[in-house]
Amino acid sequence: MRAVTVVDGKLEWREHPDPEPGRAELLVAVRAAGLNGADMLQRQGLYPAPPGSPPDIPGLELAGEVVATGPGAVRFAAGDRVMAVVGGGGQAELAVVHERTALPVPDDLPWAQAGGFPEVFTTAHDALFTQCGLGLGERVVIHGAAGGVGIAGVQLAGLAGAAVTATVRNPELRDEVEEIGSRAGWCEVVAPDEFVVSGPFDVVLELVGAPNLADDLESLASGGRIAVIGVGAGAVAELNLLTLMGKRARIHGSTLRARPLEQKADAARRIEAHVLPHLGAGDLQVPVAATYPMAEAEAAYDRFAAGGKLGKVVLVNA
Repeated sequence: MRAVTVVDGKLEWREHPDPEPGRAELLVAVRAAGLNGADMLQRQGLYPAPPGSPPDIPGLELAGEVVATGPGAVRFAAGDRVMAVVGGGGQAELAVVHERTALPVPDDLPWAQAGGFPEVFTTAHDALFTQCGLGLGERVVIHGAAGGVGIAGVQLAGLAGAAVTATVRNPELRDEVEEIGSRAGWCEVVAPDEFVVSGPFDVVLELVGAPNLADDLESLASGGRIAVIGVGAGAVAELNLLTLMGKRARIHGSTLRARPLEQKADAARRIEAHVLPHLGAGDLQVPVAATYPMAEAEAAYDRFAAGGKLGKVVLVNA
C-alpha cells in the first residue's frame, strides 16, 4: 500500500507493507481521513504515535470499507462502511482499526464528511458531556468554534439544550458558524474578546489556549467547569487561584489519542448511542473546508496551517 509518510519533517507518498488485522481488528480500505492538529505536531516530531500505531504515518481518524477481518472480529464484515478514531496510520490506502472503536457510517453520508467526523465529534462530546457533565439549560462558551472540534461542540451542545456562545476570530466566518449552530439550538457568535459579557457560563470548552484562561475563569458561574483540549495559541497561563476557589470551579485537560482501548471503546459507544442518530437524520453537519488527494498531503497540511477555515481539511483516496 501507499501512505502519507513523515520523512525528516516532510511528507511523502510512499510504499509500505500492507497491514494485517490482528485479533478483533478490521482491515479498512481508507476512503477519507481528516487532518487534525495532532498530525501537524507529529510531523514536527512533537507528538509521537502511541505504541502499536505506525510511527511515521499520521492520521487520527478515517473512514472506509472493511476489506478483511482478524480472528474474533464479529461486528463488521467485508464491504461494511466504517469510521473510527485511531492512534495513527489513517492517512494511507489501508489501515487497521479495532472493531470496538469502529462506528458504522450512515448510508447517505459522503466519504469526506465521514472521514472528518470521528475525531472532532468524539473529542467534543467527551469533553462537554463525559468530562464536564453539560446539562439541559446550562450555558457554555466554545472557543475556536470555526475549527473542526469547535463546530462539532457548538452543534452537540445546542442539540442537548444548552445555550451556546461561540467565539470565532475570523469575522467572515461568524455568520456561517451562527447559522450552523442555530439549526441545532440557541447560539450566538462573538469575537474572542467579547465573550465575557455573555456569561456567566457553566462550561467553557477551551480550544485556543493560555491567552483565554484568565477571562475563562472570570466568566465562570459558581461551580463552573473549564475543559482545556487545545493550546494552539499558547500553553502557559497565570491564574488567580482565589477566583478559582471562590467560584468552586474546576479546570481540567484532556487528550484522546493515547487513551487505552477500554476508554476509546467507551467513547465510541457513547457517540454511537447519542450522536450517530442525529448525524444519520441530518441534524448535524460536518463542514468540510477543502479536500485533497492523499498524494498531495503537503498542500493539505499547508491549508490546515493557514487557518481561516470553517470545519475540516480532509485527505481522500479515489
